[in-house]
Amino acid sequence: MEIMVAGHLCLDIIPKWPVGSLEALQPGRIVQVDGVAFSTGGAVSNTGIALRRLGFAPILVGRIGDDYFGQIVRQIYHDEGIDARYLAVSPGAGTSYSIVLSPPESDRAFLHYPGANDSFSPEDVDFTAVPGGIFHFGYPPLMARMYQESGAALEELFSKAKEAGMITSLDMAMPDPNSPAGRAPWRAIIARTMPLIDIFLPSIDELAFMLEKHDQELTLPLVREAAAEILQMGVGMVGIKLGDQGLYLRTSSQAGEAFGPAWAERELLAPCFLVEARGTTGAGDTTIAGFLAGIARQKTAEETLTWATAVGAHCVEALSAVGGIPHLTQVEQRIEKGWPQRPLKLDLEGWTAADGLFYGPLDQKG
Repeated sequence: MEIMVAGHLCLDIIPKWPVGSLEALQPGRIVQVDGVAFSTGGAVSNTGIALRRLGFAPILVGRIGDDYFGQIVRQIYHDEGIDARYLAVSPGAGTSYSIVLSPPESDRAFLHYPGANDSFSPEDVDFTAVPGGIFHFGYPPLMARMYQESGAALEELFSKAKEAGMITSLDMAMPDPNSPAGRAPWRAIIARTMPLIDIFLPSIDELAFMLEKHDQELTLPLVREAAAEILQMGVGMVGIKLGDQGLYLRTSSQAGEAFGPAWAERELLAPCFLVEARGTTGAGDTTIAGFLAGIARQKTAEETLTWATAVGAHCVEALSAVGGIPHLTQVEQRIEKGWPQRPLKLDLEGWTAADGLFYGPLDQKG
């Protein structure tokens, strides 16, 4: 099954931060780093190039500017063996970029310029390129046309994907709360889009923000409540990224119709694999690449979750988003050798552990 990855695309500029946390950033203080890495970032590049490294041939769709940063993006794609012909160019617009601050002892922070992403539209996507395949779209909160007019363009985009007979997948991003994106009516945008989505893959922070639950501590009841609310909006399944606490999956009966009976009414939690983390850039996007790989290869829900967390673990072993991603066969071999998992801090009372996964009270396995 072929995969198209569309949406937000940028150039990541990543200082090599050797020790410490973001607390080191103080006015007037110099923080010494070991150099800098350049990589393409955003959902298109992080998820798309990860899929390429896993052994797939994804089609990547996004917008860049006719500037030097745009040339760097094209060169990186060429080096990765990716055809850049589906990238639209905005004359006179700047290519989006992010300065990624990713110290080893805290989560990352970004300085971001949206650039050409703000003019991305449904007309930029040729859905005939992967008939009947997977259409994954990432980061609408960082793309102005996708959240303006209460998400009308986002709804149009996924309507076209469904009309083309594609499996649809959506990832989010955390907007700046003080920006127009942060003030957009995200609950309403999600509600109008979910009936068109087969797979929704936000982080818990993004989902809590958009459902106006962001003042609450991360607990399984919060995660389950948010997932239930999303399922009621009509999505087939929701996979919620929980940072170092793993990946939570909840599916509806619709998932059974789309992916087989064994996917219906599932509730699972996959812990993260144990690694020495060098950086967290791209961890969520590459986790999604592993998830989509499982869907494309028609794996079970259990196998798909395991692939997802394993690919995400490979990601954080490298500084850049995709530098640590190997071929899928190497991922499988590492899992089969008994790759240890991180212990969970969540309260799992009422859950059942088996084969490296936790099965929730609502799970309807076989």
